[in-house]
Amino acid sequence: MNVTRGFTGRPRVHNASLPPGQYDAGDDWPVLSAEVTPELTPAEWTFRIDGLVEEPRSWNWEQAHELPASGYAGDIHCVTSWSKFGVRFGGVSLDAFLAVVRPHVSATHAVAYSHTGYSTSLPLADLTGSRAWIAWEYDGRPLAPEHGGPARLLVPHLYFWKSAKWIAGLRILDHDEPGFWEQNGYHARGNPWEEQRYSGD
Repeated sequence: MNVTRGFTGRPRVHNASLPPGQYDAGDDWPVLSAEVTPELTPAEWTFRIDGLVEEPRSWNWEQAHELPASGYAGDIHCVTSWSKFGVRFGGVSLDAFLAVVRPHVSATHAVAYSHTGYSTSLPLADLTGSRAWIAWEYDGRPLAPEHGGPARLLVPHLYFWKSAKWIAGLRILDHDEPGFWEQNGYHARGNPWEEQRYSGD
Protein backbone atom coordinates (compact mmCIF):
# COMPACT_ATOMS: atom_id res chain seq x y z
CA MET A 1 0.00 0.00 0.00
CA ASN A 2 1.29 3.45 -0.88
CA VAL A 3 1.18 6.22 1.68
CA THR A 4 -0.14 9.50 0.31
CA ARG A 5 1.57 12.59 1.63
CA GLY A 6 -0.03 16.01 1.70
CA PHE A 7 -3.48 15.53 3.18
CA THR A 8 -5.95 18.19 2.16
CA GLY A 9 -8.54 19.54 4.54
CA ARG A 10 -10.25 22.71 5.63
CA PRO A 11 -8.38 26.00 5.67
CA ARG A 12 -6.16 26.31 8.74
CA VAL A 13 -7.10 28.93 11.32
CA HIS A 14 -4.56 29.99 13.93
CA ASN A 15 -5.37 28.31 17.24
CA ALA A 16 -2.75 27.68 19.90
CA SER A 17 -4.56 24.46 20.85
CA LEU A 18 -4.21 23.04 17.33
CA PRO A 19 -1.13 20.97 16.56
CA PRO A 20 0.62 22.00 13.33
CA GLY A 21 -1.19 21.04 10.13
CA GLN A 22 -4.53 20.38 11.86
CA TYR A 23 -8.00 21.94 11.54
CA ASP A 24 -10.83 22.09 14.08
CA ALA A 25 -13.50 19.55 13.07
CA GLY A 26 -16.10 21.26 15.26
CA ASP A 27 -19.12 19.04 15.82
CA ASP A 28 -17.99 16.54 13.18
CA TRP A 29 -16.26 13.30 14.07
CA PRO A 30 -15.03 11.80 10.79
CA VAL A 31 -15.26 8.02 10.54
CA LEU A 32 -12.01 6.56 9.21
CA SER A 33 -11.22 2.85 9.45
CA ALA A 34 -8.76 0.45 7.86
CA GLU A 35 -11.39 -2.30 8.11
CA VAL A 36 -15.13 -2.90 7.96
CA THR A 37 -16.95 -2.12 11.21
CA PRO A 38 -17.55 -5.46 12.96
CA GLU A 39 -20.79 -6.61 14.55
CA LEU A 40 -19.40 -7.03 18.04
CA THR A 41 -21.64 -6.92 21.10
CA PRO A 42 -20.54 -6.24 24.69
CA ALA A 43 -21.36 -9.87 25.50
CA GLU A 44 -18.85 -11.00 22.85
CA TRP A 45 -16.14 -8.47 23.71
CA THR A 46 -12.99 -9.55 25.55
CA PHE A 47 -9.71 -7.84 26.36
CA ARG A 48 -6.40 -9.63 27.04
CA ILE A 49 -2.91 -8.55 28.09
CA ASP A 50 -0.06 -11.02 27.68
CA GLY A 51 3.57 -11.18 26.59
CA LEU A 52 6.19 -9.89 29.02
CA VAL A 53 3.93 -9.80 32.07
CA GLU A 54 3.90 -11.67 35.38
CA GLU A 55 0.28 -12.75 35.09
CA PRO A 56 -1.37 -12.84 31.64
CA ARG A 57 -5.05 -12.06 32.01
CA SER A 58 -8.28 -11.75 30.03
CA TRP A 59 -11.36 -9.72 30.96
CA ASN A 60 -14.89 -9.94 29.65
CA TRP A 61 -17.27 -6.97 29.61
CA GLU A 62 -18.51 -7.43 33.18
CA GLN A 63 -15.03 -8.04 34.61
CA ALA A 64 -13.61 -4.95 32.91
CA HIS A 65 -16.44 -2.85 34.34
CA GLU A 66 -15.54 -4.03 37.85
CA LEU A 67 -12.28 -2.06 37.65
CA PRO A 68 -12.27 1.56 38.90
CA ALA A 69 -14.03 3.85 36.44
CA SER A 70 -11.95 6.58 34.85
CA GLY A 71 -12.36 9.03 32.03
CA TYR A 72 -10.72 11.51 29.71
CA ALA A 73 -11.85 15.04 28.91
CA GLY A 74 -9.82 16.94 26.37
CA ASP A 75 -8.84 16.89 22.71
CA ILE A 76 -8.09 14.26 20.06
CA HIS A 77 -6.09 14.58 16.84
CA CYS A 78 -6.17 12.48 13.66
CA VAL A 79 -3.24 12.10 11.27
CA THR A 80 -5.62 12.99 8.42
CA SER A 81 -5.49 16.56 9.80
CA TRP A 82 -8.68 16.97 11.86
CA SER A 83 -8.73 17.73 15.58
CA LYS A 84 -11.74 17.58 17.89
CA PHE A 85 -11.89 19.65 21.07
CA GLY A 86 -13.64 19.07 24.38
CA VAL A 87 -14.41 15.37 23.94
CA ARG A 88 -15.38 13.19 26.91
CA PHE A 89 -14.69 9.47 27.09
CA GLY A 90 -15.52 7.06 29.90
CA GLY A 91 -14.02 3.69 30.70
CA VAL A 92 -11.07 2.41 32.73
CA SER A 93 -7.50 3.68 32.83
CA LEU A 94 -5.10 1.23 31.23
CA ASP A 95 -3.03 1.56 34.41
CA ALA A 96 -5.70 -0.47 36.24
CA PHE A 97 -5.35 -3.37 33.78
CA LEU A 98 -1.55 -3.22 33.78
CA ALA A 99 -1.46 -3.26 37.59
CA VAL A 100 -3.10 -6.70 37.46
CA VAL A 101 -0.73 -8.25 34.89
CA ARG A 102 2.47 -6.50 36.11
CA PRO A 103 4.74 -5.96 33.06
CA HIS A 104 8.33 -7.16 33.36
CA VAL A 105 11.06 -4.58 33.94
CA SER A 106 12.37 -5.40 30.47
CA ALA A 107 9.07 -4.38 28.82
CA THR A 108 9.34 -1.29 26.60
CA HIS A 109 6.58 -1.54 23.97
CA ALA A 110 3.16 -2.95 23.29
CA VAL A 111 1.23 -4.09 20.25
CA ALA A 112 -2.45 -3.19 20.55
CA TYR A 113 -4.67 -5.41 18.43
CA SER A 114 -8.36 -5.35 17.54
CA HIS A 115 -11.05 -7.98 17.24
CA THR A 116 -10.80 -7.34 13.49
CA GLY A 117 -7.06 -8.09 13.28
CA TYR A 118 -5.89 -4.46 13.06
CA SER A 119 -2.80 -3.68 15.11
CA THR A 120 -0.70 -0.69 16.12
CA SER A 121 2.52 -0.40 18.11
CA LEU A 122 3.20 1.96 21.00
CA PRO A 123 5.95 2.65 23.52
CA LEU A 124 4.78 1.34 26.90
CA ALA A 125 5.53 4.78 28.39
CA ASP A 126 2.68 6.20 26.26
CA LEU A 127 0.22 3.73 27.80
CA THR A 128 1.00 4.34 31.48
CA GLY A 129 0.80 7.24 33.92
CA SER A 130 -2.89 8.05 33.25
CA ARG A 131 -2.23 8.60 29.53
CA ALA A 132 -4.35 5.78 28.05
CA TRP A 133 -7.76 4.19 28.59
CA ILE A 134 -10.02 1.37 27.50
CA ALA A 135 -13.03 3.51 26.62
CA TRP A 136 -16.63 2.41 26.11
CA GLU A 137 -18.50 5.67 26.54
CA TYR A 138 -18.45 8.89 24.57
CA ASP A 139 -20.21 11.99 25.89
CA GLY A 140 -22.04 9.88 28.48
CA ARG A 141 -23.38 7.34 25.99
CA PRO A 142 -22.17 3.93 24.78
CA LEU A 143 -19.39 4.31 22.21
CA ALA A 144 -20.84 3.87 18.71
CA PRO A 145 -19.59 0.88 16.68
CA GLU A 146 -18.21 3.08 13.88
CA HIS A 147 -16.05 4.85 16.46
CA GLY A 148 -14.75 1.64 17.98
CA GLY A 149 -17.57 0.45 20.22
CA PRO A 150 -18.18 -1.53 22.26
CA ALA A 151 -14.67 -0.54 23.45
CA ARG A 152 -11.58 1.05 21.98
CA LEU A 153 -8.09 1.94 23.13
CA LEU A 154 -7.79 5.68 23.79
CA VAL A 155 -4.34 7.32 23.65
CA PRO A 156 -5.35 10.96 23.12
CA HIS A 157 -1.88 12.53 23.21
CA LEU A 158 -0.88 10.61 20.04
CA TYR A 159 -2.43 10.63 16.56
CA PHE A 160 -5.68 8.71 16.67
CA TRP A 161 -4.59 5.72 14.58
CA LYS A 162 -2.81 4.62 17.78
CA SER A 163 -6.19 4.46 19.58
CA ALA A 164 -7.15 1.07 18.15
CA LYS A 165 -10.88 0.57 17.62
CA TRP A 166 -12.63 -2.64 18.81
CA ILE A 167 -9.69 -3.32 21.10
CA ALA A 168 -9.05 -6.99 21.85
CA GLY A 169 -5.72 -6.92 23.63
CA LEU A 170 -2.16 -5.82 24.24
CA ARG A 171 0.95 -7.89 23.70
CA ILE A 172 3.76 -6.53 25.89
CA LEU A 173 7.24 -6.67 24.33
CA ASP A 174 10.86 -5.62 24.90
CA HIS A 175 11.11 -4.13 21.38
CA ASP A 176 9.03 -2.22 18.85
CA GLU A 177 6.97 -4.39 16.51
CA PRO A 178 5.27 -2.22 13.84
CA GLY A 179 1.52 -2.55 13.40
CA PHE A 180 -0.67 -2.04 10.32
CA TRP A 181 -0.05 1.63 9.57
CA GLU A 182 3.51 1.60 10.88
CA GLN A 183 4.31 -1.15 8.37
CA ASN A 184 2.82 1.05 5.67
CA GLY A 185 5.01 4.08 6.24
CA TYR A 186 3.50 5.85 9.22
CA HIS A 187 5.58 7.08 12.15
CA ALA A 188 6.51 4.67 14.96
CA ARG A 189 5.19 7.05 17.66
CA GLY A 190 2.84 9.65 16.15
CA ASN A 191 3.15 12.79 18.30
CA PRO A 192 0.78 15.43 16.79
CA TRP A 193 2.76 18.37 18.20
CA GLU A 194 5.89 17.19 16.40
CA GLU A 195 3.93 16.25 13.23
CA GLN A 196 5.17 12.68 13.39
CA ARG A 197 2.92 11.53 10.57
CA TYR A 198 5.29 9.43 8.50
CA SER A 199 8.42 7.39 9.03
CA GLY A 200 11.31 9.87 9.00
CA ASP A 201 9.26 12.88 10.18
